[in-house]
Amino acid sequence: MMRVKDSVVVITGASSGIGRAAALRFAGKGARLVLAARGAKALETVARECRKRGAKAIAVPTDVTDPDAVEELAARAVREFGRLDVWVNNAAVGAFGRLSEVPPKEFQRVLDVNISGYVNGARAALARQAAQNSGVLVNVASIVGEIPLPYSAAYSISKAANRALSVSLRSELARDGVSGVKVCSVLPATIDTPFYQHAANYSGRRAVAMPPVYTPERVAKAVVKVVAHPRRETVVGGLTGRLLVLQHRVTPGAVEAATARQVDTSQLSRRRSTPVTAGNLHQASEALRKGTVRGGWGGGWRTAGRRAMVAVALAGTVAVAGNRLARPLR
Repeated sequence: MMRVKDSVVVITGASSGIGRAAALRFAGKGARLVLAARGAKALETVARECRKRGAKAIAVPTDVTDPDAVEELAARAVREFGRLDVWVNNAAVGAFGRLSEVPPKEFQRVLDVNISGYVNGARAALARQAAQNSGVLVNVASIVGEIPLPYSAAYSISKAANRALSVSLRSELARDGVSGVKVCSVLPATIDTPFYQHAANYSGRRAVAMPPVYTPERVAKAVVKVVAHPRRETVVGGLTGRLLVLQHRVTPGAVEAATARQVDTSQLSRRRSTPVTAGNLHQASEALRKGTVRGGWGGGWRTAGRRAMVAVALAGTVAVAGNRLARPLR
């Protein structure tokens, strides 16, 4: 168990969405914060909001794909506060489109940010935490790391890799006898953040948040909780999310078919087209420079999607109850 109050917490991708929500929640708990993202203006705004809540917070503009910059981020935390207790790997980008539609350079950029960025963060954090024999590394992955989605191959690959990274690191720490450092994965479902507005899009169709949609504050609460009470993996998305993960392990074909239909009808709009854009893959978008927690995806329209996904998820409980786990997976 780690005491959150007065702990030194580094959060990447802190300028908007889940990262911003996590920063504010940690601030409310009395943590000392080192906030990182590419957009300096939005980052400083978050730091100011954290300080208004009584927390000590500094903004360190950082591109997580640069190993030297990430190493300096960790060093800055230690110089400023004397130690490094918590590192939250959260900075991520996405690109919508078929595999054949997303240019190789942009596909690789998603992997560089979402995988190499997490590796750079883990390397910098664990070097210091292992020396202390205390600390928590949180990798914010996604439920798509368990159930990859069509038109989001790069993002899905990266989130599966984030989960694998956590497993590998836990094994290494155990083999090295570093019992005081914990590595946790958090798997959000669809979250109401600006991600969809800022992502690259080569599909020709407007990307929207696929229901059911949950608040970023809910993820922030889960992140703070796993820091205080570390556990290997936490799904954020209510009963629906947890049941979908279970169901996918039992009958992957049925879940993959259902989620693919859901994406095709609920995530990429056939009614509204959009021009090709690289989004914020290479630089913070103009909107992102201001930074917001939410993306405006809440509302009653999500109910139908919730019902559809709940129906798929509940089928999993029936399968388990019927001992379907004993059958070969397809």
